[in-house]
Amino acid sequence: MSIPPAPGPHQPHQPHGQYPHQPWGRGPGPYGPYGPYGPYGAQPALNGLAIAALVLGVLCFLPAVGLVLGLVALRQIGRRGERGKGMAVAGAVLSSVGLLLWTVSLSTGVAADAWREVKDGAAGGGTAYALREGDCFDSPTGSLEGEAYDVEEVPCDREHDGEVFAVVTLPDGSYPGDDELTETADDRCYALRDRYAMDTWALPEDVDVYYLVPSRESWRFDDREIVCLFGGVDGGSGLTGSLRNDETMLDADQIALLRATQSVDAVLYEEPEAAPEDDLAGHRSWAGDVHDALGEQVGALRGHTWPAGAERPVADLVEEMERAREDWAKAAAARDAGTYYEHYDQGYEYVDGPATVTARKALGLDTTPPVYEEDAGEEGGESGVQV
Repeated sequence: MSIPPAPGPHQPHQPHGQYPHQPWGRGPGPYGPYGPYGPYGAQPALNGLAIAALVLGVLCFLPAVGLVLGLVALRQIGRRGERGKGMAVAGAVLSSVGLLLWTVSLSTGVAADAWREVKDGAAGGGTAYALREGDCFDSPTGSLEGEAYDVEEVPCDREHDGEVFAVVTLPDGSYPGDDELTETADDRCYALRDRYAMDTWALPEDVDVYYLVPSRESWRFDDREIVCLFGGVDGGSGLTGSLRNDETMLDADQIALLRATQSVDAVLYEEPEAAPEDDLAGHRSWAGDVHDALGEQVGALRGHTWPAGAERPVADLVEEMERAREDWAKAAAARDAGTYYEHYDQGYEYVDGPATVTARKALGLDTTPPVYEEDAGEEGGESGVQV
């Protein structure tokens, strides 16, 4: 069955592999020193492959292997004069029937029911299909890149490779394709990140979002889950302690502030991709949306009753939001790109500014503003990750 800011990274390993095979070597010639029937009066030997073919045929286990073993056994029996022809024939026939039924089941959905049972059994732990929200795990390879099936669930208070923050169930239907799955995982996982880790400032700078998505093969077996997870920016290990800080772990005042800032951030993230010079109308419309979002959240913050130590800091933050709102209104009315940029920059000044830090400190929230990719580039260091 992953997680990005590099989209589409991790797909789950298909639940079935190649059938095992015997490394058959070269044996003695077709006849022993006594000819094809052995010494006079001795009973011919029983062919071992015939026994194996019959067992696999009766159990309907690995039917393709049972069929091959039965055919090879018949050939050996004819050359060596061994016993077991009936066993070989029965094993080959039963395996042929089993192989036919398996082929039909793949096309009729019977195998999907079997796969559900496999996944239910896997829910006991040890596979990527068993991962659920809040689980921490280690990858066998120590990396979150590539395919994944087997995992080792570990306590979150010890070092681990990943932490699951959401599981998304996709609707039934035909396989949507790798690109669409990746786009869906990217959108859904980033949207759900802030529900699990409401205080995004508390996320370490070296933590990123990854996801596990169904492969084309596992989709045929009713795999419909996208697993969203946190991991190190280099795809390796290094996480220690749970990153969960949701509504069950925060107080009402902290939740009120975080909801307000998240609502504004959600609109800010919708900034048009084209430059204002190329799409001024789109940017003006977006600036109007930011203006409206700020107005709604200003009202929400003013309507909340804050503890004594946070009243003044939150009031100062609200005043800054009001000033920013005026600039976004002017940006929405700008007649040229230059005027738009002027008010755009001024409107953005309040974001993650001193008033925000002071209000967060008063409420016991993290006070270290996140590092954005463009900021890290300007500082000349390694590229950071927006968290």
